[in-house]
Amino acid sequence: MIKGKKILLGVTGSIAAYKSIYLVRLLVKAGAEVKVIVTPAAKDFVSTLTLSTLSRNPVMVDLFDEESWSNHVMLGRWADVMIIAPLSCNTLAKMATGQCDNLLLATYLSATCPVVVAPAMDEDMWNHPATKENLRKLESFGNNIIPVEKGDLASGLYGEGRMAEPEQILAYISSNFFLTRPLAGKKAVITAGPTYEPIDPVRFIGNNSSGKMGIAIAKELEQRGAEVTLIIGPTQIDISENGISLVKVKTADEMYTAVTDRFAESDITIMAAAVADYTPVAPAPEKIKKQAEHLTVELVRTKDILKSLGEKKSKGQILVGFALETTNEKQYAMDKLQKKNADMIVLNSLNDTGAGFGYDTNKITIFEKGGQEFNFATKSKKAVAKDIIDTIIRLYYA
Repeated sequence: MIKGKKILLGVTGSIAAYKSIYLVRLLVKAGAEVKVIVTPAAKDFVSTLTLSTLSRNPVMVDLFDEESWSNHVMLGRWADVMIIAPLSCNTLAKMATGQCDNLLLATYLSATCPVVVAPAMDEDMWNHPATKENLRKLESFGNNIIPVEKGDLASGLYGEGRMAEPEQILAYISSNFFLTRPLAGKKAVITAGPTYEPIDPVRFIGNNSSGKMGIAIAKELEQRGAEVTLIIGPTQIDISENGISLVKVKTADEMYTAVTDRFAESDITIMAAAVADYTPVAPAPEKIKKQAEHLTVELVRTKDILKSLGEKKSKGQILVGFALETTNEKQYAMDKLQKKNADMIVLNSLNDTGAGFGYDTNKITIFEKGGQEFNFATKSKKAVAKDIIDTIIRLYYA
């Protein structure tokens, strides 16, 4: 993804500079060409010898010395992306006010490539109004800011201010600047979240689905170039993604209609929603009063959306279903793949730690109609979404 790309890394005076060593290693391992600039203060925190050895390029510190002059203009034009990690509070202030007293700042001010910064500082510094104002200025200049994390700080305190991990920085630049768009021109429909089946005007049958997995898949598809429609049931998550068409529904019947109306024009349909299997036969028109000791609610099966789509599916359309199981997981997933005429089934097991409703992580196995099985470790739902879309692209669009 970033193989052959030119990355210019700026390192400033922060205890988090030790992470820049690992970041350089990750970038080089991924195939990038890396050059490093350090501020004079950064040399107190990290060895230029280490950085030059890992980057395979001399580390630049001074704007000029007795023997040479560093061409900061050419450095800013050479790079595909400039990353400043860590970004200290001091360098942040200088960038916000346009100061230019070292090579890193001179290169930043003359850079024509995108600039990404990963701040690192103590919590009180991070929360200071001056810091917040400087960050707003940097963002208004068009710079990309990777949020800090919460954790143990160099001061011994616990709070916000930790620099993002090198893996996160690599993932950020990969997805925001170097992600290919192989699904450009394709239309995708994704379902997410639960459905609520009304018993009366105030009560319903539902489940604990948050919609996080489907939302992550929708975002990943949009990043890969697809024209995305997200059909989502009731959720507490605020969704405001540019480029994604949002359709909100409540019941299984409403979701069936919304998906069916769009299926014929869809190249990729992914059924990630936790649609209710049963719905009350006759919802009460008024709130049911608590009177009798027992209450019986007659239920009827909802329409099987995945099976219905499988029956309508034409050549060239890709249909993906989800299976959340607790026992005989693989057999149920394989049966669902065949009976619903799907192309792929994504299996979640509630027996796996960190998988299922409500988590920010997930653990999946993908079964493909050709008989292939793909197993993945527990990951963030964003990373799981990437695995799912990578598999679709590899099997059908590579």
